[in-house]
Formats: sequence, C-alpha cells, structure tokens
Amino acid sequence: MSVDMYRRQVASIREALAKLSSLKARESQKAADAGKKSLAAGSAASKTKQLSTANSKLKEAARYADVQAKHLVEVAKLEKKIAAEQKKLATAELRVESEEARVLKKRNTEQQKMQEAQKRQFREVESSLKTHDSLHRETAARIDKLAALPEEIKVAFFATDPATASDRRLLLDEEVREIHQKIRLSDHRDAVKLESRWALRPAEILQYMNELKPTIVHFSGHGSDQDELVLQDRNGDAKLVSMASIVATFELYDSVRLVFFNTCHSFNQAAACTQHVDAAIGMNQSIGDEAARVFSAQFYSAIGFGCSIPAAFKQAKTALMLEGISEESTPELYLRDGVDDSDLILVKPRAQ
Repeated sequence: MSVDMYRRQVASIREALAKLSSLKARESQKAADAGKKSLAAGSAASKTKQLSTANSKLKEAARYADVQAKHLVEVAKLEKKIAAEQKKLATAELRVESEEARVLKKRNTEQQKMQEAQKRQFREVESSLKTHDSLHRETAARIDKLAALPEEIKVAFFATDPATASDRRLLLDEEVREIHQKIRLSDHRDAVKLESRWALRPAEILQYMNELKPTIVHFSGHGSDQDELVLQDRNGDAKLVSMASIVATFELYDSVRLVFFNTCHSFNQAAACTQHVDAAIGMNQSIGDEAARVFSAQFYSAIGFGCSIPAAFKQAKTALMLEGISEESTPELYLRDGVDDSDLILVKPRAQ
C-alpha cells in the first residue's frame, strides 16, 4: 500500500473512533440520567406514607435501574470497540510512519543519486572543457611554432672524399644533384636553400657555419669505425676528426636543428649530437653510394613538402625499400629528450 492509502486508513479509523466516542458519551449520559431517576424514585418511595405510592415509586426506581443497566452495557460494548479501534489506529499510524520513512529514504536516495549524476555530469563537462582548452592551447602553440619558423632554411651540404680515404671515389656530386632536384619539385621549394661546400677541411667548418647559419648540416663522405669523421687536410689527404670535436661544434650554433651524417659508422656521432640539436641521423654500418643518394634525396623532398623530421626519415627508408635497396635498416634517427614531432617541422607553411 502507498503512504496515501495508509493515511486514508488512519483517517477512517479516527473517524470511526470519533463516532464511537460520541455514542459512548450519549449512552453514558442516558445511564446517568436513568440512575438519577432511579435514585429519585427510591427516595420518594422511602418518604411516602402511603403503601400504594411507595410500591409505585419502587417499581419506577427498579425500571430506571434496568434502563441504567442497559445503557451501561452499551457503554461497555462501545468501550471494547473503542479499544479495538485504538489498537487498529496505533498499528495504522505505525504503518504510516514506516511508509513515510521508507518513502523519505527512497526520495533521499534518489536525490543523492541525482546529485551524484549532476556532479558527474558537471565533472564530465568540466573535463571536456579542460580538454577543449588544452587542445585549443596545443593548437595555438603549434600555430605559434609554425608562425615562428623562418621563411627560409639553409641546408649546409659538406662533402669530402679524400683520395686516400678509399680506393673508390664517391659520387657526391650526384647526391647533391638528386637532392637539389627533389627540393625543386617540392611544395616549399623556395623555402629550402641548399648550400654545398666541397673538399671540407676541419678548420673550414666554423667558417662555413658562421657564414651560412644553417638549419640542417649534412656531412657526406666517409666515416671510420672509431666514430671519426673523415675530412681532408691541405694536401687533399684524409684527416680524421674526433666525435667529441664534432659534438662540441654544434654546442656553439643555436640555428642548427638537424645534423645528417650520410657517412659510414656515424650512429654514435648522431646520438651524441642530440645533446645540442633536436635531431640527428647517422648510419649504423657502411652504406652504399646508391642507398646514400636515394635516402638523402627522398628525405629532403619530404622536408620540402612540409613533413616533420621523423616523417621525412620514414619516407626516406621507404624509398630504399621501393627501389629494392636492402639497406633500410642502416639509417638511424635520434631525437633530443623531450622533443616531439610538432617541434620538428622545419619549413614554414605558405599562407593560403
């Protein structure tokens, strides 16, 4: 039963009790009146000297006493009914209290659930707003980064192939030609300027770095298995340059974002350079001429199309696979700690 039904039941019992109490009051009054009349008749019988009058009054007193007794019997019956109804009323009132408590508990539970749902919804909305704000800030930061990119980047292509470094001369001029062609065919051809310097000597590195202020430094030629870069001396013979001196050089130039060692056994040099530059590419073993040319040409093509350094690196490795050159595992890319892809786009997008 619902709480309203229990309440109607209580009201009905109370109404019945009121009627019974009213009936009891009337019966009690009738009994009292009959008792008074019986006493009055008995008193009159005791005072009269006439026998017939006395007998008449005694009969009258007995008759009123009977009437009083009947009314008292009715009062007793009514009192039993009232007691029963009062018991029913107490039980019904307990049921009302219990049902009201149950309904209140249910309502409180539902309100609590609703409040929790509202709080949860608020947290979700708040989280969504925070996520939106975070994405907005990230997008704005990326736009700011792209806007801050230079209108033009320079690639310093340092080529060295000393006569004493190898029995076979490298086709470095072909590598430069293919890189240049790929850049000229890219979307941002005017934003990537290739500057080549040949027969590089150690002392010329700082001169060219100061002169060009490059974004990318590309070494093409030979490397030793002792982590040394092979340049040449004044006589055109091979001169070994230690990894420590190469790494120290890039500590001096903030403009450099990428160092590309297209030389054999250069992976340790590349990894070490990321102390000072965002990214570096090196070879973990010897690399063939054709592989070196195909890899570097596609890498700079992707840079010219606005790809990030990691994306361009992946394209260059894929180019080796497409050409059937099984040296795609030789190049390795190293990134400075904390740098992500959005920081490694070098070419500023053209305004639409």
